[in-house]
Amino acid sequence: MLEETGPEWLSEEVKTGTTIIAIEFDGGVVLGSDSRVSAGSSVVNRVMNKLSPLHDKIYCALSGSAADAQTIAEMVNYQLDVHSQKIHLIPFFLFLQSLHFIYYMSLNRHLFNGNLIGWQTGVFATLNGLLTRQPFAVGGSGSSYVYGFVDAEYRKGMNKEECQQFVVNTLSLAMNRDGSSGGVAYIVSIDEHGTEEKVILGNDLPTFFDQ
Repeated sequence: MLEETGPEWLSEEVKTGTTIIAIEFDGGVVLGSDSRVSAGSSVVNRVMNKLSPLHDKIYCALSGSAADAQTIAEMVNYQLDVHSQKIHLIPFFLFLQSLHFIYYMSLNRHLFNGNLIGWQTGVFATLNGLLTRQPFAVGGSGSSYVYGFVDAEYRKGMNKEECQQFVVNTLSLAMNRDGSSGGVAYIVSIDEHGTEEKVILGNDLPTFFDQ
């Protein structure tokens, strides 16, 4: 007797996507992301902020299962806050790497892969439970549409304002091409003076020749 099966969409993997980017400048970093949360062909949230604070000057650009990645970021934020209050001087990078490894091993392994972490001292990309420092990095489904652009336009030694524009241009191009990316652009700039957050509405994003 044949077993009854439900519709194919119940067993299919739900495809999600996003565009995230981070870049270093002298004395700080700029992170950016789109705001669309998708589940297959449906948009379930148009304005989610995917730049989650892990500490005062550490932010994570989330890529992957939105709710799970956001929960992990909140767990790390709590642990960093408690740890910093206990010893008042925290070796941020080493402690963050150890926490990331713990969560990577104990939770779903795909959740934090491909995420970007921006700290005042640099940009770190996550892969296979490890953090690697890079001058700039892009991630998410939209990144495949802009690799050529970022490779061509990136210049070492760009200042804060130039990095912010680089991030905005990259997000705008990716959001125009990738159906899983869209909404508004969130930007976070971190330097010795503190953290600056910006939201750029869709109508204010730069346009290019085919838009």
